[in-house]
Amino acid sequence: MIHSRRLLALAAIVLLALSSGTAAASPPKSKTNATVPAAPSPPPFEPLPPPKIYLFRGAMGPIFSTGMDRLEEKLTKAGFSANVYEFTICRWIGDRAISSYKESPAPIVLMGHSMGGLCSIVISEMAAKENIPISLVIAIDPAQATGDVPLNVERFINIFLSDSVLGGGDVVAVPGFRGHYASYDLKRNARVTHINIEKSDDIHRQIVEMVTQLPRIPPQTQADAVPLRYLVPADTLVELWDSGVRVPVRRGDTMESIAAANRVPLWTLAQSNSLPENAQLTPGQTIIVPRHLTPPEPAAAMATPPATPAARR
Repeated sequence: MIHSRRLLALAAIVLLALSSGTAAASPPKSKTNATVPAAPSPPPFEPLPPPKIYLFRGAMGPIFSTGMDRLEEKLTKAGFSANVYEFTICRWIGDRAISSYKESPAPIVLMGHSMGGLCSIVISEMAAKENIPISLVIAIDPAQATGDVPLNVERFINIFLSDSVLGGGDVVAVPGFRGHYASYDLKRNARVTHINIEKSDDIHRQIVEMVTQLPRIPPQTQADAVPLRYLVPADTLVELWDSGVRVPVRRGDTMESIAAANRVPLWTLAQSNSLPENAQLTPGQTIIVPRHLTPPEPAAAMATPPATPAARR
């Protein structure tokens, strides 16, 4: 009996030693090794509803702003809610647009020729007071009295003739504006006048494409958008970019190679960056390049508007 008790005692000692060794071989878990839950990924971007489009003629619009009617027809044919109005009922249409947005939010697009361009900014200012965003404003040779682009406008494009008496509005944005901005002065194109600038079929095509893409463009950080201001060379085909982006220069890059890689004319890089077209670039330098909403077509983007017998006014 005593021998059996000794054996049991020895077995207990051995088990105790083994358990102590196992504990020593497995150090306690450190709090710093605890699994940290991963940050939730941002929700996928959901396309916005189709925009509601408001177009405005200039003075004596049924005679001199017929291009806006043609543009409205093309937008409607593309499936959009688009209507054209006289600029004289600007504020009344603005109230209707604001009420419609409050009832059923959808992107608002405003376009206007001459005094209609001024009207587009007026409605943008009305919407700003109601904290309502404006997705896109396109002014086509707006009146010189046109106000500045307010902060609630996400994209603004101005196509104008700086030497025009009837238009010529070189519209700028208010201080602190961080949206997309592009300005195109066509004064060097002798065939473009105040009364045919809104009639270009190619400008119409680009506008329809841009409006089509708007609901599918993910939101971008404010730092992404670089303003563009161009004095378009004479008889040059123009693409309606809405802003620029900064592209880093790599070893071996030239102005020509960057223009070719991004499929933009060389003159746009020269003007955007205040550099000669043959400027020597340094790796690490950044170059402002016009931004495509969608990949450009191989063909030129804009045909010269039809000539009119009337002299530029």
